[in-house]
Amino acid sequence: MMFTTQLLAVGLAFIEFTSGQNISTAALANLERYWSYGRSTPVYPTPQSSGLGEWSSAYAKAKALVSQMSNYEKNNITYGQASTTGCSGVSGSVPRLGFPGLCLADSGNGVHAADGVNGWPSAIHVGAAWNRDLAHDRALYMGAEFKNKGVSVALGPVVGPLGKLAKGGRNWEGFSNDPYLAGKLAYETVLGLEKNVMSCVKHFIGNEQETNRNPPILIPTAHNQSLSSNIDPRTEHELYIWPFQDAIRAGAGSVMCSYNRYNNSYGCQNSYSQNGLLKGELGFQGFVVSDWGAQHSGVASADAGLDMAMPSSAYWQNGNLSKAVTNGTLDQSRLDDIAVRIVSTWYRLEEVNSPAFSNPGFGLPASLNAPHTFIDARDPASEPTNLQGAIEGHVLVKNVANTLPLSKPKLLSLFGYDAVASTRNTPNSGTKWGFGLDNTQVYSDGTVFNDTFLFATFLSSEPAGTSGPSIALNGTVLTGGGSGATTPAYIDAPFDAFQRQAYQDRTLLEWNFADFNLTGKINPASEHCIVFINAQSSEGWDRADLADQASDDLVNYVASQCNSTIVVIHSAGLRLVENFVHNPNVTAIMYAHLPGQDSGRALIEVMYGNQSPSGRLPYTVAAKATDYGNLEDPIVPVGVDYYTQDNYTEGVYIDYKHFIAQNITPRFEFGYGLTYTTFSYSDIKVSTASNASLAYLAPNSTLAEGGLASLWDTVATVTISVTNTGSVEAAEVAQLYVGIPGGPQKVLRGFGKETLKAGESCTFTFELGRRDLSTWTSQGWVLQKGTYQIYVGKSVLDIQLTSSLTI
Repeated sequence: MMFTTQLLAVGLAFIEFTSGQNISTAALANLERYWSYGRSTPVYPTPQSSGLGEWSSAYAKAKALVSQMSNYEKNNITYGQASTTGCSGVSGSVPRLGFPGLCLADSGNGVHAADGVNGWPSAIHVGAAWNRDLAHDRALYMGAEFKNKGVSVALGPVVGPLGKLAKGGRNWEGFSNDPYLAGKLAYETVLGLEKNVMSCVKHFIGNEQETNRNPPILIPTAHNQSLSSNIDPRTEHELYIWPFQDAIRAGAGSVMCSYNRYNNSYGCQNSYSQNGLLKGELGFQGFVVSDWGAQHSGVASADAGLDMAMPSSAYWQNGNLSKAVTNGTLDQSRLDDIAVRIVSTWYRLEEVNSPAFSNPGFGLPASLNAPHTFIDARDPASEPTNLQGAIEGHVLVKNVANTLPLSKPKLLSLFGYDAVASTRNTPNSGTKWGFGLDNTQVYSDGTVFNDTFLFATFLSSEPAGTSGPSIALNGTVLTGGGSGATTPAYIDAPFDAFQRQAYQDRTLLEWNFADFNLTGKINPASEHCIVFINAQSSEGWDRADLADQASDDLVNYVASQCNSTIVVIHSAGLRLVENFVHNPNVTAIMYAHLPGQDSGRALIEVMYGNQSPSGRLPYTVAAKATDYGNLEDPIVPVGVDYYTQDNYTEGVYIDYKHFIAQNITPRFEFGYGLTYTTFSYSDIKVSTASNASLAYLAPNSTLAEGGLASLWDTVATVTISVTNTGSVEAAEVAQLYVGIPGGPQKVLRGFGKETLKAGESCTFTFELGRRDLSTWTSQGWVLQKGTYQIYVGKSVLDIQLTSSLTI
């Protein structure tokens, strides 16, 4: 969550709360003693930065500058302070030495709540594209927009939440709930961003639900109520840390610690996660910044590895850290290291010639509604990447008798509330604009979704289990809601694009986007009927459902009157389709995810066959919600609303690993997606690298960013041949899964995407590194002796080739 001090003030003005929970001081103290001590391994002191890898030059300059600062000045740059810009947060400065501070700004999907920027495809859309190159190029151009606005640190990408829970409110901000896919795309995103701006990978760690993520900020009498994510070391390494490790290996400038407690110690004062994992095991060289308002202690959080508190700090302000050094409660070396880590990041901005080096936040006015200089941060060269990213995130999951692609239909009828753009796209339209929720004004029953509720949920001050609207009835969904939302330069909605295509093809186009009751309102001569529905999700609450009845009924009613009904779903997360997938008149279903501002244009490209759809599901779609088991809903408190615990008893078995282990057949499996052609797989070869160490323990190599350098050594290589056996050009996503002894039957450990013309073949090569084949134990990453099953296919269940590797 990102909320400014202004938002907090407005929220307080809107809402008056009383706790309604009575608990004695003694009982509260007992709860505190029981839950908050001894459950997370202490790791002290904080490892100091050392200038590893590409940090060496910036580190040396930072050491020199920090040596000239007083302790008060070092303290001053550790927390957010008042600003005249629209940055999400601004660190303190040292004017006499020319250090202007840093501008930190949302989000991982593009510059948030700004003018003159693009509305990019959201991360879940990037995950559905399974395209490393596109992920890199998207980040490169997004980073340039941050740079052109004077941003020092872009608050993204998101790899936590990973997506443990099917109803997780922020799952759309991440790439996938598979750590390997998420990690590869995060790696490319960090590489792309950091050519122009520093990245901030978030939220570390176990931030898997919105419910009870924070104490109720608007309830002054409330106490410690953040959920605790209790994760064992194997699960944390093989799932939740994995993509962070990839991002740090790519050179991430900062990491954001999370709201929740981790093994009952708050994430931003957890020495095990920050000192032990991030700065120790993973060799992280940048700074750790708190999520906004996530700092809950002073010296304790500094000693535990927190380097910057946002958006302000009651604990560190007014020289409190420098006083702690003076009175001996904080080591001088810790304060020095905090300052060096922050200033090193600033010098890396100099290395990429960023104007934020000297003028942070210059392109982000404090208010877009006040007179300001318009700075257009967009690069025309980014347009093909933005459009292609939107195209490739579409996943076709049903296509009966080649309903798609369309070919100059004579009569098309369009239905559904999601077809048109929001009637407003301007910052003076109200609060929801910046949160990406201007298209979400009411619930399905017509109840107004008001700002009071929006503020209360963002500030964790509504009862656990309450949620915002399940669907956006007031315009097509381009992005999810919250701090990760983007504000598009324009909105090319599906209806806009279909009208352009109808003009070109001389198609008669009829539409009704206003009614759910379509009795007598469907032309029986329609060649096809297309129904546009969505599934909304936002920061601040977890989803109430995975499919809404009103939208399902709309689809089925249209299908009852139209024997070729195509369903397009813009979804901020997975969406069930069981209520209409078996309807024989529903002939095609497209998951259109969150494509950004080029939504309509991208949809036309795939529905009319200008490009074959090439997206694949980055999650599993169940036949029914209960198939997710305890991975469906967030944990809610039972009885007294204190110290809620999520014990992660499922371990590493989330998403497809859960379905396979429980022998549950999904509706659409992880990695699934259709194209307009067919592919054949052949000629699998598995070879062991001649110089690879197959020792049980990883060789004691140098610590690099991301961990031991030997973890990235190639142990084995798998090659296959793929041929396009159909009649049209299309891209295939070949996927490699490995059965590691003692683990899930299959884990994704490789993927590639290649476009092949009809009849063309290519070779896919998958390199398996030591970490890819390792298991986490108390000794660290170990490479077990035994047989590793190798599976290559079109999805986790559609396996085309098998082999094995013996170690």
